[in-house]
Amino acid sequence: MMENYEDYSDQRSLSLDDASSADESPHDIELSLESSVDATPYIGQRFVTHDAAYEFYSEFAKRCGFSIRRHRTEGKDGVGKGLTRRYFVCHRAGNTPIKASSESKPQRNRKSSRCGCQAYMRISKNMDSGVAEWRVTGFTNHHNHELLQPNQVRFLPAYRTISETDKNRIFMFAKTGISVQQMMRLMELEKCVEPGYLPFTEKDVRNLLQALKKIDQDDDSVDLLRMCRNIKDKDPNFRFEYTLDVNERLENIAWSYASSILSYDIFGDAVVFDTTHRLTSFDMPLGIWVGMNNYGTPCFFACVLLREENTRSFSWALKAFLGFMNGKPPRTILTDQNVSLKDAIEMEMPRTKHALCIWFIVAKFPSWFNAVLGERYNEWKNEFYRLYNMEMIEDFELGWGSMVNSFGLHTNRHISNLFALRTHWALPYLRDHFLAGMTTTGPSKSINAFIQRFLSAQTRLAHFVEQAAVAIDFKDQAGEQQIMQQNLQNILLKTGAPMEAHAASVLTPYAFCKLQDELVLAAHYASFMLEEGYFLVRHHTEMEGGHKVIWNSQQGNISCGCRQFEFSGILCRHALRVLSAMNCFQIPEPYLPIRWCRYYNTVPSKTLQGGLSDYSDQVQALQSMVSNLITESSKSKERLDLATEQVSVLLSRIREHPTSAQSSSIDDLLLLSVLHIGNTDFPWCCDAFC
Repeated sequence: MMENYEDYSDQRSLSLDDASSADESPHDIELSLESSVDATPYIGQRFVTHDAAYEFYSEFAKRCGFSIRRHRTEGKDGVGKGLTRRYFVCHRAGNTPIKASSESKPQRNRKSSRCGCQAYMRISKNMDSGVAEWRVTGFTNHHNHELLQPNQVRFLPAYRTISETDKNRIFMFAKTGISVQQMMRLMELEKCVEPGYLPFTEKDVRNLLQALKKIDQDDDSVDLLRMCRNIKDKDPNFRFEYTLDVNERLENIAWSYASSILSYDIFGDAVVFDTTHRLTSFDMPLGIWVGMNNYGTPCFFACVLLREENTRSFSWALKAFLGFMNGKPPRTILTDQNVSLKDAIEMEMPRTKHALCIWFIVAKFPSWFNAVLGERYNEWKNEFYRLYNMEMIEDFELGWGSMVNSFGLHTNRHISNLFALRTHWALPYLRDHFLAGMTTTGPSKSINAFIQRFLSAQTRLAHFVEQAAVAIDFKDQAGEQQIMQQNLQNILLKTGAPMEAHAASVLTPYAFCKLQDELVLAAHYASFMLEEGYFLVRHHTEMEGGHKVIWNSQQGNISCGCRQFEFSGILCRHALRVLSAMNCFQIPEPYLPIRWCRYYNTVPSKTLQGGLSDYSDQVQALQSMVSNLITESSKSKERLDLATEQVSVLLSRIREHPTSAQSSSIDDLLLLSVLHIGNTDFPWCCDAFC
């Protein structure tokens, strides 16, 4: 049903007859149009064509903060006077009827932007001068909704356009296999515009690529399944799951490798499920599960390709993942901000803490706030990080309110949405949950570099699984080299405290550096015993406040109000200060988590294809024994003298033993690495080891 549009224009406006004259020529009409480009439409205004009137009203609408659409016409071309009248209305005019629900075909019923706005412009065709012209016969600019700001109105669909030049550029980028996000960043740099200021959005680019797909995905899907089955025949430990739609076409597929399953069993306590990437050539969402090992390097767990990004698809993906991992859910899972994924996690992993990756959120800040805040953007960003890293929930919420007031962000929908989701991303709400240090930008760069390695080529879909396997193998090799380099590095003790030496002998260099930083800072704090087992620890420059630490000497348990150990697995400076004050010379065993220890590491993937080899088992056992040897030897001068004497004899015997050419270099590196621990951690016995 068409709406009736009343003429709310000023009654003093010129009438139709007063505004026109038969003596004016077409040339005069053109001049009239050109001279009124920056003006408001008025009754009697004339245009050469109805398209010219539309363009004029569209430019006026853009300046005001809305867009328009063609509403209805009266008259028909070729009959009588042809097209005699047109209506152009606000994009929010009318009301969209609710679609009838159907069990066989579910309706999305998304919220409509239409709200019955009555703003419009009506033009009518006139032939009085002998030349066809269009005159404004009705106009009102009364809106029943808020008008957008100039930096917001450009995102309306009517003003988002991709030029032919930009289209060609996008097609060229697509052939190289880079993501849509990377395309947007490159084009922003090429055009020298701020992030978020291109005349089109990521969604527009995805729609363009979707419309121009020329690859027969049905045939490619068959090849992909065949490829997975071939890998399964060669490696029984390879796992994959898939679903077909009603037309027997591939809908979803997920897979994991043997080495990945073993890594998850050890380091699957905190997992990132990255769903921000797509296979550009096939416009398919890609999900990848990754974690962090004890040496601080990313480890791959599983991968999934989905046709749709909805709750049903994500639920299937999570079920497949849990199936690969023998039903063991992670303690914490970090994802992008996705409502469908959030709902799926609540259903399939109810005991898992769901958090949002801060680097995914921060990556959207330029497009969300750059134009809104202008020169104050960097100032706001610094304040956001300050609030993000706070310890107390009360301080965060109080600071958030002050930040909103200071920067005038009361009506900003992104700020409102972030605050509504604060329990999923702000550290004050997450400190009781283990996140393995994956809340910093360092891990995100490593993870993205890994993903881009097997996204870069993007040949045929069937080759993607093989391509991923090659990338993972490359990552494993690079990780092994990094681990070896960490073990061989010269670890310097900064405090000379026995606790530091003890931690250095047990933890990996990555984890030890984290603990060492806390040990150094602990010296700047004072501890006060409030009562037996209860302490207050505060910085030496502070006169009040501080952190409460509880220490049970009989059970060897310690806890701090800052919750850093629960969050990262590394003791905080406050707890370390109390341990030092209570004359503890070793870190209590419960606070040296196995997942951060040197001897807790995965076996290279190559040895998994035929099961664990005796040689690899012996190497791991030797690393564990050497670590324990150093720990036990450091407890007394007598033990240290005995260990020094016996290791010197053992080292001489090992050097006299013949080695094969194949394993000599490996043996030397392993022996050097385990003995190097003793050299760096206990400098007083270096001569005996050399």
